Amino acid sequence: MIDVKREELPALGWTWLYFYAVLASYYVLRPIRDEAGVAGGVDNLPWLWIGTLVGVTIASPAFAALVARLPRVRFVSWSYRFFALNLIVFFLVLRAADGEANIWAGRVFYVWTAVFNLFVPSVFWAFMTDIFTPEQGKRLFGIISAGGTLGALTGSLLTAMLAEHIQPMFLLFFSVALLELSVVAVRRLSKLSERLRAAQSAPTQEQIIGGSVLAGIRNATSSPYLLGISLYMLLFTTLSTVLYFQLAGIVDRSLADRAARTAFFARVDLLTNGLALVLQLFAFSNLVRVFGLTVTLGVLPAISAAGFAILGTIPAVAVVVVFQAVRRAGEFAIARPAREVLFIVLPREDRYKAKNFIDTFVYRAGDQIGAWSYALLIALGLGLSGISAAGMALAVLSIGLAVWLGRRQRALERGSRSDMTVGPAES
Repeated sequence: MIDVKREELPALGWTWLYFYAVLASYYVLRPIRDEAGVAGGVDNLPWLWIGTLVGVTIASPAFAALVARLPRVRFVSWSYRFFALNLIVFFLVLRAADGEANIWAGRVFYVWTAVFNLFVPSVFWAFMTDIFTPEQGKRLFGIISAGGTLGALTGSLLTAMLAEHIQPMFLLFFSVALLELSVVAVRRLSKLSERLRAAQSAPTQEQIIGGSVLAGIRNATSSPYLLGISLYMLLFTTLSTVLYFQLAGIVDRSLADRAARTAFFARVDLLTNGLALVLQLFAFSNLVRVFGLTVTLGVLPAISAAGFAILGTIPAVAVVVVFQAVRRAGEFAIARPAREVLFIVLPREDRYKAKNFIDTFVYRAGDQIGAWSYALLIALGLGLSGISAAGMALAVLSIGLAVWLGRRQRALERGSRSDMTVGPAES
């Protein structure tokens, strides 16, 4: 079931623990965040997403500065511990605030959690692209994703079980502890990867990357390959936002109790991650092996096109919920690991700086496009069927882009094998 070599097992085990802890930490917070967003008013969500875009715009250069000045294990550890400290501050603020102040504190927490959700997994996958080869990524990234899904299931289950029995703010300490566990795993994994590289007489990857703080933005906006990845990401997040607003509106109309809404979001996450786990264990590596990376990149856009077509024909609540769960599971199990393989063929600076810019700023820019486009379509009087038709058209465009990216990655991988490095101009 797992195509892994004996010498890769220790690194794979610590990688599983690392991703397990990272996603468990986030999924403890996610239902609390979603409930805070609904409590602050569904109509205000587009403004909160503007706040998120501002947050990642500020945070991206700060992270790039750490990447340029610190060894890999230190900037990863410092980033996670910074977020853990933030959670302790939020606990104190949410505990002290009440009434309107609590609503505003919840809105700030919503924005912060959205930034957290982008940076923490992005740093994880950047680390993965730094220690695994393209060949290993195609074999192992789906299995590695399963470790994260187990963490997501744990976090969702924890919140679903406890949210109606204790104040949700106390769950923040579980998230803090899991972030510290991820730091332990990062340090151990870094040592293992360096020992493996030394045995293979390969150069160390713990040297400081250096370079400009703005190099990630410059490279992401000047490279056709990185621009293609950015557009692929932009289309995905735009469509995800449309579905998210549909689900948030349903919950707002159906459930009045805050604890019940938190538990509902946690149960939806459980459904999504249970399906994702099955796909990660059995689908990703087999898809890549049998059909190649190009087809694998096109699976989620094809699911999206079919889903929007069904939703436009049968505009029912159950269809929205199932489509959301299937699409998110496909993202976790297939699209995300396939997208990460695209970065392995790039220079180290692009793996951390340009990748982080795409995973954060571009991702949230897609949210903004989706949020305001959705509001515009509603204002124009389009119902679920009309919005679904527009979503299907964007999904078809994503399929064509997936084909181009897969072919380009294959060409860069062949070049990296022959030249041993990929120059900035080629990337």
